[in-house]
Amino acid sequence: MDSKAYQSWKENVYRPATRHERSEFVTSSGFPVEPVYGPWDTAGTANDKPLPGEYPFTRGVYPSMYRGRFWTMRQYAGFSTAEESNRRYRYLLDQGQTGLSIAFDLPTQIGYDSDDPMALGEVGKVGVAIDTLADMQALLDGIPLDKVSVSMTINATASILLAMVLAVARRQGVAWNLLSGTVQNDILKEYIARGTYRFPPRPSLRLITDVFGFCAEQAPKWNTISISGYHIREAGSTAVQEVAFTLANAREYVRAAITAGLRIDDFAPRLSFFFNAHNNFLEEVAKFRAARRMWARMMREEFGAADPRSWLLRFHTQTAGSTLTAQQPETNVVRVAIQAMAAVAGGTQSLHTNSKDEALALPTEGSARLALRTQQVIAYESGLADVADPLGGAYVIEAWTDRMEAEARSYIEKIEAMGGALAAIERGFQQREIHEAAYRIQQGIESGRQVVVGVNAFRHEHDEPIPTFRTDPAVQQAQIARVAGVRHRRDAGRVERSLVTLEEAARGSTNLLPLIVDAVDVSATLGEIAGTLARVFGEHRDRVAL
Repeated sequence: MDSKAYQSWKENVYRPATRHERSEFVTSSGFPVEPVYGPWDTAGTANDKPLPGEYPFTRGVYPSMYRGRFWTMRQYAGFSTAEESNRRYRYLLDQGQTGLSIAFDLPTQIGYDSDDPMALGEVGKVGVAIDTLADMQALLDGIPLDKVSVSMTINATASILLAMVLAVARRQGVAWNLLSGTVQNDILKEYIARGTYRFPPRPSLRLITDVFGFCAEQAPKWNTISISGYHIREAGSTAVQEVAFTLANAREYVRAAITAGLRIDDFAPRLSFFFNAHNNFLEEVAKFRAARRMWARMMREEFGAADPRSWLLRFHTQTAGSTLTAQQPETNVVRVAIQAMAAVAGGTQSLHTNSKDEALALPTEGSARLALRTQQVIAYESGLADVADPLGGAYVIEAWTDRMEAEARSYIEKIEAMGGALAAIERGFQQREIHEAAYRIQQGIESGRQVVVGVNAFRHEHDEPIPTFRTDPAVQQAQIARVAGVRHRRDAGRVERSLVTLEEAARGSTNLLPLIVDAVDVSATLGEIAGTLARVFGEHRDRVAL
């Protein structure tokens, strides 16, 4: 059958025999969904894809994929004090988790100590409070940093938290060249979608490239950035926008690093990505495949990277928090399982599965364990991990992979015409596009065109309450006392000298990472270090009129 014969079948056989409750079938990105796909949709593309591990890596970055090793099962967690979070990490590791993923509270993310008035009411709420090296030591107590990889969702203050990990490793006797992990360090998406920025964009880019340069020499196994589409999607973007805006940001970081004098093959192998796994299973699989192919081509053909490791789009995936419902929360277990399977079918290197109760509160131990068990069932029982790119060659997957790439590339070209991602952010382009997409999605839900089970359809008037986790309100006062104790015990003169040295260097072009490590080593607080940098860099205020 060819395209002409398919159209004839569609008009003369399919339409007369079919009645739909829905008036249209489209994906989140607006792709019209055909009733069936065939070779006419993939002419010249379906049968000529290189194999897994071969450029441009559409089918996977490694030849053996999960036959060699499963993805890292990395459950995102952090709350209250360092000791409380440490207990949760040890629990998850005992349950079979294979890497840590640390959530920080908002004051830590923005660069305020727990005793700062700006931190009032937020200490330990959405993540763990980390003010000093003593906190980081408690957080990582008993966790061997040469054996367990550590991922940190931290951006504006990423260089400071990384410096703390480096200082803890030194105290554990672990050489920095043995450390493995990731620091998110992706500030551009904060201006687009999330808002936990402190400094203006351009000095923030300097801190990012300082991390690139430092780790290339001192911690070569550390992933120096996790360029995030996750938060872009959580803010309401489509799948196409998630890919396009993420890769446009990545291009901006690569250019900034090259401008700073770094050689592309010295830093590019440690760049990593972070994507969302949403509800439309087939679209999500196509999204991951398209992003992988686009990055490989960008790095080799546009930037001239010669090291094949620089071409690999390695990514962590988290299931979609924005899809979780407070109504009938048990249903979230099903959503998460489908999303996790899409991530695995799409070739992720690392995965976090959300807990069923996260629309209500931080997860309980039981729901966190069930979320981890979801990954383990997929890995060990489903058979999905036995085949690399298991949906590769499916007509719909190949057609949507091509369309995802074409439409994401069109967005990137618009951004390039504006002068790149940073210039487009300053004009509010990405922000407006996401807001408009989010509005369309919400309209669909409110009108009933988009069904959300338990919310606008299949409702149950008397949901059974489920146990939820609550942080102790006394955490803030305990953390304030802890910071005060560190300030009392430390050598104030050494702290002051380290901060003066850091401020002087920030006014120049010296790599700041070694000086930040020196500052945390003598117990300068996160807020003191961030405040020192803010005196030089200034503080960002969003002035974009949306």
